[in-house]
Amino acid sequence: MIRKMFAIVAVAGMLAATPSLAANSCRDAHGKFIKCPTTTTAKKAPSSAVTKGKDGKCRISSGPKKGQFTKCP
Repeated sequence: MIRKMFAIVAVAGMLAATPSLAANSCRDAHGKFIKCPTTTTAKKAPSSAVTKGKDGKCRISSGPKKGQFTKCP
């Protein structure tokens, strides 16, 4: 019981510390805020994975977002 409680507290502490670590990355060596570099982590579905239906609407044809509407290429 104590081990489980300790594990829960440890995980909660790690999750709480994650945003503060990300915020420190937008500071220079003197601790001043600087503009954060933009990252392109969001990946778009490749154009081959998008199909146009009979109704003229485009949908994602494979992957976890299968069937969701998307912009036509």
